[in-house]
Amino acid sequence: MNNIVSVSVLSADFMHLQEEIEKIEKSGAQMIHFDVMDGVFVNNISFGFPVLDTINKHTDMCLDVHLMITDPLKYIDRCKKSGADIITFHIESVSDTQAVIDAIKKTGAKIGLSLKPGTPFEDAIPFMDKIDMLLIMTVEPGFGGQSFIADMTDKICTAKKYIKNNNLKVDIQVDGGINAETAGLAAEAGADILVAGSYIFKSSDINKAVNLLGFAG
Repeated sequence: MNNIVSVSVLSADFMHLQEEIEKIEKSGAQMIHFDVMDGVFVNNISFGFPVLDTINKHTDMCLDVHLMITDPLKYIDRCKKSGADIITFHIESVSDTQAVIDAIKKTGAKIGLSLKPGTPFEDAIPFMDKIDMLLIMTVEPGFGGQSFIADMTDKICTAKKYIKNNNLKVDIQVDGGINAETAGLAAEAGADILVAGSYIFKSSDINKAVNLLGFAG
């Protein structure tokens, strides 16, 4: 695979979550993407740390946790305790960005910084040498099943160029509206990690869907 695939469990069948996790494990995907929403930062409530605890007990896959919450600084230690390998938070949150980065670093988890569609890449520049991953949202955060915002490819290109020009080891992750077609657009623009949920779980062949994303672009 050329691209890393992170499968969003937001679109999974929660009546059969263990079976869904087993499908992901067998699919060839490298990460499980876990969206935490508080109903304040975004207009939706998803699930919290007890669910992450349960998933962590049943898989050894990389747990890619995306905090779409107002004050992520309060929950970094709890997030790591629940098994997070990567903790991503939003630059638009009320928490001090550097303080959250420092808190994540202290736990030993990888550091992810996320930008909403309306937030310019330039806002992330002061922190680019301090993070492991930049998550560029390709939909407005909060709900699965939205359509990919094609204009975000320009932001991905800009971020990739900056990373290369400054010899940084930062992966670019994209999340929102990713399918076999849009994955190619994102990957060609410079994305390294593709998050997908609806496209994968609605597919009649999950393994094939993951494989298509892995070789997109």
